[in-house]
Amino acid sequence: MEQTIISSEYVVAVKAIKQAILESRYRAARHVNKEVLALNYGIGRFISINSRSAKWGSNAIAVISSLLRQELPGVKGYSEASIKMMRTFYEEWRYLFENRQLPIDDLGNQPMVSGITDKIEIRQLVTDELSASDLASFLNVGFTNHYVILTKTKSKEERLFYIRRCATEFWKVETTKYYLSENLFKKEGTIQQTNFNKTIDNAVFKQRALQSFKDEYLLDFVNIEDPELVDERVIEQRIIQNVKNFIMAFGPDFTFMGNQYRLEVAGQEFVVDLLFFSRRLRSLVAFELKRGEFKPEYTGKMNFYLAALDKYVKLPDENPSIGIILCKTKNDEIVELSFSDTSKPMGVATYRTSQELPPEIRQALPDMEDLKKLITE
Repeated sequence: MEQTIISSEYVVAVKAIKQAILESRYRAARHVNKEVLALNYGIGRFISINSRSAKWGSNAIAVISSLLRQELPGVKGYSEASIKMMRTFYEEWRYLFENRQLPIDDLGNQPMVSGITDKIEIRQLVTDELSASDLASFLNVGFTNHYVILTKTKSKEERLFYIRRCATEFWKVETTKYYLSENLFKKEGTIQQTNFNKTIDNAVFKQRALQSFKDEYLLDFVNIEDPELVDERVIEQRIIQNVKNFIMAFGPDFTFMGNQYRLEVAGQEFVVDLLFFSRRLRSLVAFELKRGEFKPEYTGKMNFYLAALDKYVKLPDENPSIGIILCKTKNDEIVELSFSDTSKPMGVATYRTSQELPPEIRQALPDMEDLKKLITE
């Protein structure tokens, strides 16, 4: 039987074609979602201007929905409830995409809209309200997720927080609902036990540092029956095997620099468990993993590591290095006392593994295998 010899050039060609296909699919999906948002925004604008005035009666949306479905049999998404969702979408976000916010009192003076398919304006105007990355996240989130976020949140800051997470972590609608019910916005970026107030002078850097870490992390890819019975290196290796998932647990701005990161000081070698760089903070971030309860000596060790990183690794234009000690449990008073003689910025947080989650919470979380495929393909 003749054996086919596969040239290395063919392998390279396949990889190139695969990448082109995946990028094309991604662009197509983004384009479709953007068009759906633009259409729903335009319909919402049309409905808002006319339903909030005296032009239409109180039952207008129900009648329009019924007639529309007769005109477009088999086309879903235009029930009375859906059309009202579009109206909410427009009314809650119009201040971002129009030259001025249109007060409800002014709507009665507006003429009947002739062009419903007005696109969401992507102009210079928007950059004053949304960064480029936030705008990309906004356009990558599905309409239903947008609506769920709008109905459960009030401030722009909170809404953008959930939109960013939806876009970067591929949240399903049920996942979004779960994190909204858990009030993730209040829990995220509110790490309680740090020494940042006394070790960071720059107010902006301090605020960003406080917002970048939280009290407890869900490391649901670390599947260990009892973390207290295994060595920290076992947990570390599980994290290394799933480093992209670990980064997602902390946020998309973190870049992995290495595990067992070696530092040489005065001819001796010291090792940091995990080292990252935060683009948002412009700072090195060292993580020390502890399988059990927090101990006071951990802060002294971390303080030394941060001093060495600042002296030998940190670049001149970067902010001071930050350390996070991840423990299974902690006593708040012991943590606070251990910070009293530290000079480098650090915090203490806890973590949970997949074995500790109740079934109803596990179901609400994204499927990790699906997530891996999306990331690695």
